[in-house]
Amino acid sequence: MTAPLRLGTRGSTLAMAQSGHVAAALTEATGREVELVEVVTAGDRSTAPVHRLGVGVFVSALRDALTAGTIDFAVHSYKDLPTAAAPGLHIAAVPARQDPRDALVARDGRTLAELPPGARVGTGALRRIAQLHALGMQLEVTPIRGNIDTRLGRVLGPDADLDAIVLARAGLARIGRTDVITETLDPMLMLPAPAQGALAVECRVDDHDLVELLAVLDHAPSRAAVVAERALLATLEAGCSAPVAAYAVIAEGEPTSSLAGGEGGDEIYLRGAVISPDGTRDLRLSRTGTPADAAEIGKALAAELLDLGADSILGQEGHAGPGTQQFGSTE
Repeated sequence: MTAPLRLGTRGSTLAMAQSGHVAAALTEATGREVELVEVVTAGDRSTAPVHRLGVGVFVSALRDALTAGTIDFAVHSYKDLPTAAAPGLHIAAVPARQDPRDALVARDGRTLAELPPGARVGTGALRRIAQLHALGMQLEVTPIRGNIDTRLGRVLGPDADLDAIVLARAGLARIGRTDVITETLDPMLMLPAPAQGALAVECRVDDHDLVELLAVLDHAPSRAAVVAERALLATLEAGCSAPVAAYAVIAEGEPTSSLAGGEGGDEIYLRGAVISPDGTRDLRLSRTGTPADAAEIGKALAAELLDLGADSILGQEGHAGPGTQQFGSTE
């Protein structure tokens, strides 16, 4: 009898939910049994802001376990991954992406526009803090950490001390808590983080059978979107303290004629932004192309942002090299 595949995961409610979903999908598609193996990361043990702990704090222990062979594959929230590739490891699949937009959870069912000046809004990402300041609504924006339940307690619990929080819609969806959302934020107001809502299924590059097996979970449009967004992030060399946002959408076009040698008319539309932490400088650009050129589109858009002075904004908070952009765990 074939032994179950060992899937490494963090132990948070969200991590277990998304890993369980991947495990079930793989079993359904291939018949292979999967067991979850909890791995504790440095980010789980510390209460310090992630930008002080270092890049990849939520993934390094999982990658160490992969390299050591104590697990066979791992599931990450893709936006937690450093942009630099990990030697010996391979992203074998990017499953279909959840809605990447941000969500507002506010007292009394309020929308963002209904929050009064001085309202206390908590969030775990500098990107969100910067964009909230850029709205000019005179909100009191507070950095927060903790898992989803902890954050919700800050606005909905008996000891609530905030008027609202902003977090990724995808995380709430994965744990079945979309009922608490009072507004899903338009990307024109709050552009998501690169790869927000996407998962990365990672294994050892030399485990050829598993690489092939996991490929059944790959969703090509989601991978193309993430490739474009992360190429922008990597080209900007944006570190943990850099408020960088990116959102790619794949639009299905009319199939081109086979006589003309075309295979399809899909287009990728990428928006990117770099915002100063206080919201006073806000550079936003967009670019289009084909999904096959996703990486080049991201690089080109980043180059345009740099030409407009994005590097001076990134330098305001101690530009520290490639990384992620959130204070706390992920979604």
